[in-house]
Amino acid sequence: MDALGTKPGLGLRPTSLNFGGVVMRFVPAKMRHLVRRFDAVAPVLGRIGQLEVRLARSPAEVKAAQQLRYRIFYEEMSAQPSKFQKMTRRDRDGFDRYCDHLLVIDQSRTGPITERIVGTYRLMRSDAAALAGGFYTAQEFDIGPMLARHKGKRFLELGRSCVLKEYRGKRTVELLWQGIWSYVLAHDIDAMFGCASLAGTDPEALAARLAFLRENAAAPAEWHVRALPSRGTFLSSSVQIADPRRALADLPPLLKGYLRVGGYIGEGAVVDHQFGTTDVLVVLPRERINPRYIGHYGADAGRFAA
Repeated sequence: MDALGTKPGLGLRPTSLNFGGVVMRFVPAKMRHLVRRFDAVAPVLGRIGQLEVRLARSPAEVKAAQQLRYRIFYEEMSAQPSKFQKMTRRDRDGFDRYCDHLLVIDQSRTGPITERIVGTYRLMRSDAAALAGGFYTAQEFDIGPMLARHKGKRFLELGRSCVLKEYRGKRTVELLWQGIWSYVLAHDIDAMFGCASLAGTDPEALAARLAFLRENAAAPAEWHVRALPSRGTFLSSSVQIADPRRALADLPPLLKGYLRVGGYIGEGAVVDHQFGTTDVLVVLPRERINPRYIGHYGADAGRFAA
């Protein structure tokens, strides 16, 4: 699940893995060189007014991000928490410990960090996915062939994005993309991908939007990804778009943002009943990013640098 208001320490050189507090003795010895401790002084990657973006600096900040995700996904929206999630009031899974967590923080807010984090994104690189047993996206989409076609390229999975309702505006979104672009540059990422979600679990009701994505943003063979046969729902080729402008307008802001930047959409969709959404796969090769956005943020991510 991935959403920006609708659903679900970085230096100047590549860092290694973020285990979110996992003790290193549980990591195979040959992999320990990939593990990093949290960077307590991870730099601010961007700032607009009192808002700033950076990576989580401690397990406590990851916990705060999980609490924010719970508030948005389970309390504001229609996701159904497990008993454990309801008890802890955190949206968490086994992938969190292998990811970096991008945070937007409002420094004008007082109180603990849980009260100051207003947006978050979860980032997982290929080497982290190798330790985690795969990417989260692989639970819904058959990404293996795409990864195999681009062996040697560095992939970044984007997920679990959300922003507090009162902060769902241009500044917060710009800072999140500022942070992602800084991260892409620092780790020399070649391509990004992840699930984006449409509200609702009835593919027929979403047919016009899904058809618009198929007709206007389908991934070419080089980047093609298909929903898992056991999970996917596939739109009939006979479905036509009666009103393309309306279909585009009805897409959630995050998904429209991916399209503007240059993202492709995979084949098929996956209904996620737990979160009350229908997911599509977005693939964004770095070479495909619209030059307009690179110019906006800066080729060195310096536009909103702190």
